[in-house]
Amino acid sequence: MISSVPTKGRLLVATPPLEDPNFDRTVVYVLEHQDEGALGLVLNRPSPEELGDALSPWAALQTVPSQVFVGGPVEPDALIAIARVREPLDPGADPAHLAPLTGDLASADLAADPDAILPAISALRVFRGYAGWGPGQLESEIDAGAWLVVDPEPGDLFTDRPEDLWRTVLRRQPGRLSWLALAPDDLSMN
Repeated sequence: MISSVPTKGRLLVATPPLEDPNFDRTVVYVLEHQDEGALGLVLNRPSPEELGDALSPWAALQTVPSQVFVGGPVEPDALIAIARVREPLDPGADPAHLAPLTGDLASADLAADPDAILPAISALRVFRGYAGWGPGQLESEIDAGAWLVVDPEPGDLFTDRPEDLWRTVLRRQPGRLSWLALAPDDLSMN
């Protein structure tokens, strides 16, 4: 049974109870959340990796910083591209290499000719791997306080300052929740 907190299309912001180093101070965009589990992408972990020769035509479409991001620890060989589309995609129409996600977001087919997609998008980010949860796992982590579930703002997925995203998202939360943004990197130093 899915938690009463809807997560698809929202952000998961890691809190200090989350001890998994893969998710320390991460912001995850949830792509899918169903009874079978959930899938998301870590938005604030750029890697030093650039797109390889086979995908180099896509490099010019990438939003700054134009590295490949570490999307999560699951299937680290998989590449996932997320694009902001200029006009909403009809979920029932032929995706033409863009599959609608939520709002103005779509997944882009990296096997397609980038020139065919360029006119339809305004931003692109490529992720290696993804974050995944089995049935009930994400709900349990949210209930334990390991994740805050918040709404994204338009610039979050394609920020040019991903290293600041965790603090930025927390700072804009209401009340005492915003205080988490001031937490030191090493909580034992507090």
